[in-house]
Amino acid sequence: MSAIYGFDAFSPKEIAERVETIGVAKARLPLLSMIMLGILAGAFIGMGALYFVLVASDPTLGFATTKVLGGAAFSLGLILVVVAGAELFTGNNLQAMAWADGQLTTLELIRSWVIICGSNLMGAAGLAVLVILSGHPQMNDGLIAEQYLKIAAVKCDLPFLTAFFRGVLCNILVCLAVWMALAGRSVIDKAVAILFPISAFVAAGFEHSIANMYFIPMGIFLKFSGQYAAQFDSVSWSGFIHNIIPVILGNIVGGSILVGLVYYVIYRRGSEKA
Repeated sequence: MSAIYGFDAFSPKEIAERVETIGVAKARLPLLSMIMLGILAGAFIGMGALYFVLVASDPTLGFATTKVLGGAAFSLGLILVVVAGAELFTGNNLQAMAWADGQLTTLELIRSWVIICGSNLMGAAGLAVLVILSGHPQMNDGLIAEQYLKIAAVKCDLPFLTAFFRGVLCNILVCLAVWMALAGRSVIDKAVAILFPISAFVAAGFEHSIANMYFIPMGIFLKFSGQYAAQFDSVSWSGFIHNIIPVILGNIVGGSILVGLVYYVIYRRGSEKA
């Protein structure tokens, strides 16, 4: 019986089964499909980030209002990934469940993560180029461009451990959003399940590796356009690497271990397989 308290939703145990089945299918996609779906996911998360910056660039909004509304806007990215269909590295950290259950080899898991993460980078950075060419950052008298640079500078300046633990906390919420979206049967179910965890991580200032693959390259491109060369010294490709390594590691720990493996132990370890 899949109904929970009268709602037509999959139960947590059924979600665990679905996560494993879907995780295996994702890891064994044809290479070209995997790359293209990864590029789409990077671009989708970038669109959510673009929407967030539009809100954050309004100086008339208060701190909490900016964070909460911006977080709700950013949720667009994962809604697009889940509903339209794409492969996102952070959500795919749940494939650790299938790996723990012996349905994926370590090589298959790592191959999937590396290909999807690299493809997400292409999609996110590629969208940043298109946004630059569109002139969008100059909206609101250039406050959008300034906001991108401020965001990129903060991320590039984060200490390693701070970035790591913010990455852990971020992907706990992202993977819980994906987990709950798999409980839903309709687009509205999935959108509502995604909205609150994603807006919470954004409002709290946690670190999402794929979002940073859009934010930081955007800051770099704006900086080297010539208008901001004298400012934001930390916004650079070395600053990008300084941020992205601990954030990716933190995302893996948060999503794979603190969500995926925890639910594996609760619902799948020692269970009879069909």
